[in-house]
Amino acid sequence: MAIQPITEDDWLRMNRIGSGTDAILFSTPFCGTCKVAERMLEIADTAGVPATLYKMNMNYSPKLREAWRITSVPCLVLVKNGEPVRFEYAMRSVDYLYSLLKEAEQPNG
Repeated sequence: MAIQPITEDDWLRMNRIGSGTDAILFSTPFCGTCKVAERMLEIADTAGVPATLYKMNMNYSPKLREAWRITSVPCLVLVKNGEPVRFEYAMRSVDYLYSLLKEAEQPNG
């Protein structure tokens, strides 16, 4: 499944409690590193990760940016049952992102 674009309002309207693992890539349109991170996530997704992947423009996400204290882009936020559990700012490699997303699905991950 491809990375789904989502707005902050749409995310906040979704009832994600008890809905497993999601990952949101916060980025901005003119961020080159964000484009690389998105491509790496697309490749990891093709390999089959259990998380639903979303991307959100941080410029239009003030509520989540402040509530979750996101400090820069790209930022991959792993969300379990509607709550953020991990913030990753360094997109090291496709293998690293794949492992991160697979690990997030584990009961203690």
